[in-house]
Amino acid sequence: MSDEHALAGFIAGLPKAELHVHHIGSASPRIVAELAARHEGSSPVPADPELLADYFTFTDFAHFIRVYLSVVDLIRDAEDVRTLTYEIARELAAQQVRYAELTLTPYSSIVRGIPAEEFCDAVEDARRRARADFGTRLAWCFDIPGEAGLEAADVTLDAALRVRPDGLVSFGLGGPEAGVPRAQFAPHFEQAVAAGLHSVPHAGESTGPETIWDSLTHLRAERIGHGIAAARDPRLMDHLRENDIPLEVCPTSNVCTRSVASLADHPLPALVAAGVPVTINSDDPPMFSTTLDHEYEVAAGLLHLDAAGVADLARDAVRASFLDETGTRDLLGEIDAYAAVGGGD
Repeated sequence: MSDEHALAGFIAGLPKAELHVHHIGSASPRIVAELAARHEGSSPVPADPELLADYFTFTDFAHFIRVYLSVVDLIRDAEDVRTLTYEIARELAAQQVRYAELTLTPYSSIVRGIPAEEFCDAVEDARRRARADFGTRLAWCFDIPGEAGLEAADVTLDAALRVRPDGLVSFGLGGPEAGVPRAQFAPHFEQAVAAGLHSVPHAGESTGPETIWDSLTHLRAERIGHGIAAARDPRLMDHLRENDIPLEVCPTSNVCTRSVASLADHPLPALVAAGVPVTINSDDPPMFSTTLDHEYEVAAGLLHLDAAGVADLARDAVRASFLDETGTRDLLGEIDAYAAVGGGD
């Protein structure tokens, strides 16, 4: 067996945490096609799984957003929400993901007629069933779709604070970065943080370092979604390192959305060399024809890691997570035990 195949096998069995993965964006071709068939005639999304590969080929970030929103439109009732969430957990569990912070955008469902209470009940039911059936723990980040403006922020904050499902741990901001100033959402993040939620906005994916600075200054960011533009600003990298603010890096996603020209051009090695804390994640895996396992393989290639280095990446994700103290200790112990047997020490 080649070293590459051996490392892939090690990664496949490695217990992991996933910190940057989107709810709708995790819909597998099977589920997307099933939903498209249910809503045939009222959606541009193909009902044939084989046609989805072409549909999910993006010309730029704006095109990705248009396609993503067309899939969002397939989630039309609470049962759609429940099924999608449970099936995502099944697929995460198959990759040995023990804990995942799933980014949910409740506004997208609420504005389509699913009440916040029904949305939250659906994801909570799926969370409990997934823990019982698969052993995978899910937690939620409620994400403002920035392109929808302050109305979306109000609705998202209301769902977070008034309904507040048990699995909710953080508050985020996604969607296009260009033309969506971070500072306008400062009051929403202030209230979320005051209520005990963690701040995890997207920034510095398709824009420059200034978006990251704005997220730190105005949104009190504790982790940054993507954040790869930090590599262009040595002072920012120093700040992230000195304040232990991790980046949620999603290499394949960055190439697919044309935020990075190619994997060879990806700034992950520069960020790691500068001591910036990073975690490896999958973002919208089926849309980008990837998995968390594959992203670990990509990162191992970019960073020239062996099994021990890959196990360290897995530990870094657990430490950067919002998992409780007992869960963190148990998952780190599980990674240590696996690495000791599988060659990751």
